[in-house]
Amino acid sequence: MAGRDLILDPATLDLSNVIADQEEIRKYNPQRFEMEQLTAIVYEDLENHVCAGYKDLAYDEFWVRGHMPNMPLMPGVVMLEAAAQMCSYFSQKHDLLGAAMVGFGGLEDVRFRDPVLPGDRLVLVCGMTKLRRGRIVVTRFQGFVRESLAVDGILKGIPIPVDLVNSQLGKSDDAPSDS
Repeated sequence: MAGRDLILDPATLDLSNVIADQEEIRKYNPQRFEMEQLTAIVYEDLENHVCAGYKDLAYDEFWVRGHMPNMPLMPGVVMLEAAAQMCSYFSQKHDLLGAAMVGFGGLEDVRFRDPVLPGDRLVLVCGMTKLRRGRIVVTRFQGFVRESLAVDGILKGIPIPVDLVNSQLGKSDDAPSDS
């Protein structure tokens, strides 16, 4: 990986040093069931706003049968969701955006460079580049598989107006959740 503009060299990560498992991640991210795309967080640097974690891909992921038959490739949109969930976890845990929920605000310069397959571990690294509290958080992200850069780009997160969404759906704060 020498020579690449890495946020963090994945070879330096101790993937066995789990800072947050799925239960801990659920405290900050609302996704459940098939939409949970993180297995663990293994690195956090609040001073430099860098976070790393991974997604272990099982052979029974919801997309395996249909994307594509006899050649199951992790869909790019699911890779992006995994990166977004890690960025959201870090932002929410440290209350960087000041929002009840962070949602997709945009993507830039996304590149898919290597296939990601069932049985792989997608190691994700993100580094915040811009923060306007209450408005937007911008992060660079990189995803690695088998020591190779598989995906990278820039993610933008924006506050989701949870109260407005819930009122339009007819939900109240005391309504039971799906978790």
